[in-house]
Amino acid sequence: MQLASPPSFRSGAGRSLAETGLGPEPLGLGPLAPESPKPKAAVDETTEQIAEDVAAVGRLGIVPTLLQVLCESTGLGFAAVARVSDTSWTACAVYDSVGFGLRPGSQLSLHTTLCMESREARAPIVIDHASEDPQYRDHATPRLYKIESYASFPIVLAGGDYFGNLCAIDPRPARIDEPWVRAMFERFAALIATQLEEERRHEETHSALMSERAVGESREQFIAILGHDLRNPLAVVSACATLLKRRAADPGSARLADQMLRNVDRMSGLIGDTLDFAKGRLGGGLSLDLQWTEGLAAAIDEIAAAARLSHPGRRIESNVVVDRAARCDVARIQQIASNLVDNAIAHGWADGLVTISAQCLQECFELSVWNQGDPIPPESIGKIFEPFWRQDSGRAQDGLGLGLHICTLIAKAHGGSISVSSSPGRGTLFVARIPIAGPPD
Repeated sequence: MQLASPPSFRSGAGRSLAETGLGPEPLGLGPLAPESPKPKAAVDETTEQIAEDVAAVGRLGIVPTLLQVLCESTGLGFAAVARVSDTSWTACAVYDSVGFGLRPGSQLSLHTTLCMESREARAPIVIDHASEDPQYRDHATPRLYKIESYASFPIVLAGGDYFGNLCAIDPRPARIDEPWVRAMFERFAALIATQLEEERRHEETHSALMSERAVGESREQFIAILGHDLRNPLAVVSACATLLKRRAADPGSARLADQMLRNVDRMSGLIGDTLDFAKGRLGGGLSLDLQWTEGLAAAIDEIAAAARLSHPGRRIESNVVVDRAARCDVARIQQIASNLVDNAIAHGWADGLVTISAQCLQECFELSVWNQGDPIPPESIGKIFEPFWRQDSGRAQDGLGLGLHICTLIAKAHGGSISVSSSPGRGTLFVARIPIAGPPD
């Protein structure tokens, strides 16, 4: 069936309905008139949501084509996607071949529209010839806007949320109450609903990414605070304690200065562990200063010597045979060795042996620390490298429980790994394996 518009109607193209005598002037450009005043905050929130919805429809590139197809297929001169709430009617997208006067963002008083009735019934309204229709010939809306043919179909989102209506009008009668016309409107309305849902999901994803970026910036600030704002005043305390020790006139003052320096070292270690954790888990990974070096043996022996000096009552042995150059961050390898030795001393028997070993294998060097002591419970083996986890040894413990976790971060940053085994009578053994050539670039 071909639906042609009368020449007298087409001759009005490009002019407003007021100019052709087919509608009120100004039409649709008046302010929203709610039945009762609302608090300002509520009005602002509604206005903001309306603007967002208008913008969302405006981003759907398919909508202008759908509106044009509707009008060209039915002979109607005006089609729109309207956001219809319980208080407002707002045009979101418009196809207007007759100069009806509405544009995206324009509003009509809700109670002057048939979309309100469509929304309340959640059903379409289709009128071929309003002035002769038994139901609508005395209705105020067709008289107010001087329209004869009218169609309005609900746009309902997933979950039943009512967005608005896909509507079309014409000042002349048209045969639009036909199955194929209804089917086209229904399918287009469903398609617009689907596109709106996709748009909303896209916006939510974009907002989540922006939020994640903000969180990332906060993390970077957190790392900066640890690295600068805490370490700098600690350096001042260290310098003052060193000066106090040099100028101490009595043994008591010297011991006090030594105690201050030991606590500074401990605090510096805690800050370093927390900073490494933040970088590893929040800031994108640990940074490495990779260099080819033949000094690994001396570096590990240095850690063993420092442990003997700090714990003169413990038996600490070393067996270090590293006879090849390796590409690694020497300071980080020393950090692994130091953390593992500290852990062995803390959890091993007070009179037990602690052994530090290192050797070169075919493609990696292997660093291991073994101690005599009670075995790690089987249920704890899988947790021992987790951050902030500490084995319950029945003794007071220092630190944050980050040492072993940081060992894994350093090993992984080098492209290596770390493992643990523990059993009664055989002690506890930690083994770190680091590729000699370092991590792949």
